[in-house]
Amino acid sequence: NISDISSDLVRVNVSSDQISQNVKDALIATEDETFKTNNGVVPKAVVRGILGALGGGTSSGGSTITQQLVKQQSLGDSVTFQRKASEIVYALQLNQYLSKDEILTDYLNVSPFGRNNQGKNIAGVQAAAQGIFGKSAKDLTVPEAAFIAGLPQSPIVYSPYNADGSLKSEELLSYGLARQQNVLFNMYRAGYLNKEDYEKYRAVDISKEFLPSKPQDSVAHGYLYNVVYNEALKHVYDYLIKKDEVSATEQGNDSTKQKYREMAAQALQTGGYTITTTINQAVYEAMQNAVAQYGGILQDGTGEVQPGNVLMDNKTGAVLGFIGGLDYATNQNNHAFDTTRSPGSSIKPILAYAPAIDLGLLGSASMLSNYPANFSDGTPILHVGETGTGMVSLNEALGVSWNIPAHWTYQAILNSGNSVEPYMSKMGYSVPNYNIESLPLGGGIEPTVVQHTNGYQTLANGGVYEPYFVVQSIKDDAGKDIYEHESKATRVYSQATSTITTNLLRNVLTYEPSRRTTNFLQDLQAINPSLANNVDWAGKTGTSNDYVDGWLMLSTPTVSLGGWIGHDDNTSMGSKTAAVNNGTYMANLVNAIAAADPNIFGPGEKFPDPSKDPDVIKSTVLKSTGQKPGTVTGGKLKNVKVSGPTTTSYWAKNGAPVTQFKFGIGGTEANYNDAWSKILGGSK
Repeated sequence: NISDISSDLVRVNVSSDQISQNVKDALIATEDETFKTNNGVVPKAVVRGILGALGGGTSSGGSTITQQLVKQQSLGDSVTFQRKASEIVYALQLNQYLSKDEILTDYLNVSPFGRNNQGKNIAGVQAAAQGIFGKSAKDLTVPEAAFIAGLPQSPIVYSPYNADGSLKSEELLSYGLARQQNVLFNMYRAGYLNKEDYEKYRAVDISKEFLPSKPQDSVAHGYLYNVVYNEALKHVYDYLIKKDEVSATEQGNDSTKQKYREMAAQALQTGGYTITTTINQAVYEAMQNAVAQYGGILQDGTGEVQPGNVLMDNKTGAVLGFIGGLDYATNQNNHAFDTTRSPGSSIKPILAYAPAIDLGLLGSASMLSNYPANFSDGTPILHVGETGTGMVSLNEALGVSWNIPAHWTYQAILNSGNSVEPYMSKMGYSVPNYNIESLPLGGGIEPTVVQHTNGYQTLANGGVYEPYFVVQSIKDDAGKDIYEHESKATRVYSQATSTITTNLLRNVLTYEPSRRTTNFLQDLQAINPSLANNVDWAGKTGTSNDYVDGWLMLSTPTVSLGGWIGHDDNTSMGSKTAAVNNGTYMANLVNAIAAADPNIFGPGEKFPDPSKDPDVIKSTVLKSTGQKPGTVTGGKLKNVKVSGPTTTSYWAKNGAPVTQFKFGIGGTEANYNDAWSKILGGSK
């Protein structure tokens, strides 16, 4: 159980037998002495009420309990002749269709009773009894019943509590206490109390029975409550729109949207709904304990470094746990669900390499140009200050996270007449402009952690995107389902692309130590060797310019765990914080999660092996070119037969071509002349 749904209004409906007769007697004696015998209106009072309406004054003195119920439920508080006339007609009808006990019970269930000891508005006698005296409505004594029955006439004035839940001053309390004395006298006058009881009850100091103040804790709910509430609100909104058969045109109307948002909030807060979430409570609590214990690892003296982490089930998209930040009490920004930041290089597999593999432009052993290159405006494309080297394999491009190969891969996709928009939009990424040259490096795109984790869920789930969700189901107070999550599976990449890309991402975490971009796996090895060795880990790092954002995205065959770190004000962290500190922090986080649920990362399970995946095309290629042996003409080469050591290159489409002069992705003719001189020089 996460929490009860909080509301500005607390209302609890109860049946007649759950309401003390003391309350009913007190109410009738004070509000409508002839209630049991009248037909819903009192003729003399009607005339008085109409004259009051015509004169622009109040009409409340002319209202029976039945009329007051009509006013509360249907007509509002405006004082007009027309409204007063309608009130009388409806009251007469209501009196015919409902018993007196039903009218009284309905009135006591819907009337406002001021505030409770948390400062929340209360409606209904049960919420009043619980919120003022800490007991059920059926257990109210005569003095307590008299106090509560007096509240509806002016609930805020007579309430013992202020808006913050604190007890009112003695002077302000005196209004409600005097009102209670008035109600007791009415009960005596109407014959509900004899003189002896009246004197006894009026001597009781009811203020001593008030519950002590218990102001609402503004941080009591935290990240989890807010995430669940906001998602549930959307589902209840959709449910109400559908139930009321609101037209598509009307749904686009701002006033309709506002109306149904308010209705959804009220339904959620007062409808007695039960929300079932996807959260694994043991795992969620372990994650909160882990950030409290290990969040200090991220602190590097540059200001408060906040984390955002999301653990997602690969098959369903269900969020199993998350970390919104270091401490909700001091920072309410939800860095897992709300903060949007540049993903840096962690976007490369999603936006550049996987689409290129899917389109048949790349194989796992393809070569890419990492020769120095510029953006079209002449700005050098840098990698942590480095300008480039030469030709590199796709494995190295990912392992070192070179920027130039990712740039050329994205350009190759565009030059082939394709776009990555179909891939990104299916996964819910927001990309305002697909023509930004730095897009594959993390420029012009700012996902939340949960959205980006969903991208890695897609790669780890055979290329099938399942939109993330936190709310599994919502039931109303009668136990009827008003929402049940349904799969919205969408194929984004082919199974072969998923198999090939995930296999490449395994190598990122185990790349040669001198160029490795994260120490996550070696740190996990030191903390928990079994967890490091028995789980099939894949992942990718990302760092935005000037070390503003640090990412580590991890996947296993069962779950994906996304991680971002950074400052709320977009300033730089230390140069090693993302690569070193975050790897250590996430190793400790992973260990804590596994301690709470030893099977969650799928120990013993494996990602598909590309050599055994029937959807994957296997091409025998030269290690030097990533293409098949053959005769090459171009540049300074003429009919040169190329051979040498081979390897298997895995393709999702087309398969590897015979070696061309420009055998890689990107690069100039001069670059290839240089590359060939090295290849042929090395083969002699």
